[in-house]
Amino acid sequence: MASHTLTHLTCPVKIMPIVTEAVLAVASSDGFDRRRELQEFDDTKAGVKGLVDSGTKSIPAIFHHPPCSLPQGQERVTSATGTDAAVPVIDLLAAPREEVVGLVRAAAETAGFFQVVNHGVPGQAMAAVLAAVRRFNEEPAEAKRPYYTRDTTTGKVRFYSNLDLFQSPAACWRDTIFCDMAPEPPLPEELPEALRGVLIEYADAVQKHALWVFELLSESLGLAGDYLVREMGCGESLKVAGNYYPPCPEPHLTLGNSRHTDPTFLTVLLQDAVGGLQVLLDHGGGRRGWVDVPPVPGALIINVGDLLQLVSNGRFRSVEHRVLANKSTDAARVSVAAFVDVGRSMRLYGPIQELTSPHGANPPIYRSVTIEDFIAHFYKKGSENRPRLDYFKLE
Repeated sequence: MASHTLTHLTCPVKIMPIVTEAVLAVASSDGFDRRRELQEFDDTKAGVKGLVDSGTKSIPAIFHHPPCSLPQGQERVTSATGTDAAVPVIDLLAAPREEVVGLVRAAAETAGFFQVVNHGVPGQAMAAVLAAVRRFNEEPAEAKRPYYTRDTTTGKVRFYSNLDLFQSPAACWRDTIFCDMAPEPPLPEELPEALRGVLIEYADAVQKHALWVFELLSESLGLAGDYLVREMGCGESLKVAGNYYPPCPEPHLTLGNSRHTDPTFLTVLLQDAVGGLQVLLDHGGGRRGWVDVPPVPGALIINVGDLLQLVSNGRFRSVEHRVLANKSTDAARVSVAAFVDVGRSMRLYGPIQELTSPHGANPPIYRSVTIEDFIAHFYKKGSENRPRLDYFKLE
């Protein structure tokens, strides 16, 4: 595939920009046909790893991001190691429960991100699942192709590169193996051999851990510890994405994952030692900047999703984050993201009544919505110039 520069892209001030059919369909004056090149890449079913294996020394134009969306020299980037209050590391067993609840509350209401240690997920299971995701992605392309699909309606196991490949203005330098793990996990034979046993064990441990975090979050809101689980069904659904970020020959032109928030209740992220995750945080005085979240041995990263911000009536914050393109020359970055949600339900989810006073100081900020409608809106309206949660705000 050719490697032209995408001069028609503009800087998006948005959560999940999409590109129009017109942009996809029209070839530029220098002969670059975006739709054709997207289709050619997708048809290989080999993902970004396939490009790396082919020996490419430059990234195709479909991966070029607008310069203003890439890390710039003038952009404020700080290290979480020097700003512990921004992205804290919380030891869940090092203090009395009420102190831990206070730390979780402070993190969820400000950064929306925190790392946890002594979380109960065995280190052996964490290491094994990272190795399994790496092993799967580094198998020959023909071994992965049977799992390659963009159809989210069939099957519990899906391999793809950029689920929004044909909608986003620029592709990201990563591949993903995505598995629906709860409430109905796949049969062992449905999973790639590299992931069998390992992923099921890890998913079970993470689901138990997530229930613990939901208890802490419930208490952070002044509610009974089992409120989010018992009353809202949080923790019933678990989907796991194993992300693989190969070394990128031109990391200054692309991203591993563009800026976004998660359309979930909670995300539990395990990352390897390579790093690259950044969170967009307020620094006061109307200033915002990207903060590195470096790997902490044995830690899991917790972040608040859009739906948890909605039901907490804005108390907890779902914060934008991104992943830089992998600058390593020899090691792929691997992460395992567990998206923890409610089960299949047509109930309406809105601000928790106990947190609001319709005619008092804490009126509801958001309207109620079904999960199905929220997700549909997530994909349909992510292109607009404001956070998606704004569409659910009450006037």
